[in-house]
Amino acid sequence: MVIDRVKKLFDDCGADALVVREDDLRFYLTGFSSSFGVVVADDEGVSFYTDSRYLEAAEKCLTPLGFKVLEYPRGIKLTSLLSKYKKLAMPLGRITASDYLALTECGYAIVDSLSLFERAMAVKDEGEIKSIKKACVATDRAYEELLGEIKEGMTENEVAALLEYLMRKHGASGTSFSTICAFGANASVPHHETGNIKLKFGDPILLDFGCKVDGYCSDCTRTLLFGDDGRHGEFKDIYAKVLDAHFLVKEKFAAGMSGKQGDAIARDYFAKFGLDKYFTHALGHSLGINIHESPSLSPSCESIFTDGMVFSDEPGLYIAGKLGVRIEDTVTLKEGKVVSLTDSDKNLYII
Repeated sequence: MVIDRVKKLFDDCGADALVVREDDLRFYLTGFSSSFGVVVADDEGVSFYTDSRYLEAAEKCLTPLGFKVLEYPRGIKLTSLLSKYKKLAMPLGRITASDYLALTECGYAIVDSLSLFERAMAVKDEGEIKSIKKACVATDRAYEELLGEIKEGMTENEVAALLEYLMRKHGASGTSFSTICAFGANASVPHHETGNIKLKFGDPILLDFGCKVDGYCSDCTRTLLFGDDGRHGEFKDIYAKVLDAHFLVKEKFAAGMSGKQGDAIARDYFAKFGLDKYFTHALGHSLGINIHESPSLSPSCESIFTDGMVFSDEPGLYIAGKLGVRIEDTVTLKEGKVVSLTDSDKNLYII
């Protein structure tokens, strides 16, 4: 149960109380989504404070789980709410300097809880993976349905909007991040800003998209061709190498390896062809409640990956002003091996 997460973190935090206000961390501890709330855990139990907008729903959701749900006193400052404590555990990388100063000036000692959250959130339980898989299924189904709807003259914005609608149609509550749709040479910018460029015959299309189900994210990238005008020899060669790198990671990455070692699988493969200079980002990132979590699969990440971690496998090659190819799945480690959670076809699709 989620309340056990709170108790475990409190036991490990080394403070009189664990205090959490941040939306994502609060959701991790409660499973309850709200734009305002404070979780306070101490030796006596776990309290969830919120305002009148959420009080009834919070009581219904959290009281049966063992939380004490209370209305946040109108007009009161956090320092007053926590007056019986001396040492507070809070995520220092996430609170503002003004909040930190206000608390310390009132005599509170603050210890950092962020690293505890990062370690805990890195390994997903079965329920979390089930929710991520549901988001991945919605992502796959939306993409597959989109392929039959793309028409010449549509703008990047129109394709992105249709894809977002289809993800909602298939059960998503929203997107994991702003959908990227890039036509032609726009794909050479890994995080291209989707705009009003119109699709024409022969354009490559890069789509980077994901959705949320039960508060958990999916992440997927597909690159395809809108018609083959016979002038895509280099593009097809680049695509084949990105696809090879993608599958090589799935084959060779395993529990017990570091993020740095995972990144090197793809990077070293590209280097054999002199293409590694065009691989301009990390191989992947962890994801869950947030689209970017720790650890990453990057050249600098020494963190060890274990079963239950969920992350992206997204090698890409980008030649400025010319072309870009990225192929991405959301994956997890199970029994030491990479298991894909997004499953839509990754072979080059030509509409």
